[in-house]
Amino acid sequence: MRKKGKLTSWNDGKGFGFITPNDNAKRIFVHANAFNRRAIRPEINQIITYSMSVDKRGRPCAINASRAGEDSPKKAQKPSRPIAVFFAFCFLMIVAAAVFINRLPMIIFGIYSIISLITFAFYALDKSAAQSGSWRTKENTLHLLALIGGWPGALVAQSKLRHKSSKQSFRITFWITVIINVAGFIWLLTPRGSAELYFFLAEFNISI
Repeated sequence: MRKKGKLTSWNDGKGFGFITPNDNAKRIFVHANAFNRRAIRPEINQIITYSMSVDKRGRPCAINASRAGEDSPKKAQKPSRPIAVFFAFCFLMIVAAAVFINRLPMIIFGIYSIISLITFAFYALDKSAAQSGSWRTKENTLHLLALIGGWPGALVAQSKLRHKSSKQSFRITFWITVIINVAGFIWLLTPRGSAELYFFLAEFNISI
């Protein structure tokens, strides 16, 4: 959603300034590169329309900025990742199949499903927070959710919400959590892994 405000601060030498939103929210950082017409230098008190994003440190900033009278730039559409969604779906079907043939208890499928839904919700909340400039969910929290079984939901969120799908360092850590979790799942399918899982569930009187 496009927002509007006034450029109330600008450092031409450093090429950045701050926009005061019309709704009197916190000032938003804007860099010269965020403007669709970079050759024209911004001026104090100009009315700016912009979209919200975050910088490399997770701080809110303006992007796709245009001054009054300029055409708003068309936002480039990032390609969705149907393969990632398909991979998540196939994995959950494998978990369901393992339950169906009694290789794993139903609770494992329930854990993956519930945590994936929770992870999707966390991604949605984090994207909303990024757009509004409010409190963000820590990346470590998102990685932890992926590690304990929420990565299918994370993949769907990254594809459908187009959130956390471009930052390279985040993606690398995310796929490491996926590999660790899948390795743990495969171990549960081994005789030893299965035996230890059922022993653990019985020890804590968890219904299977």
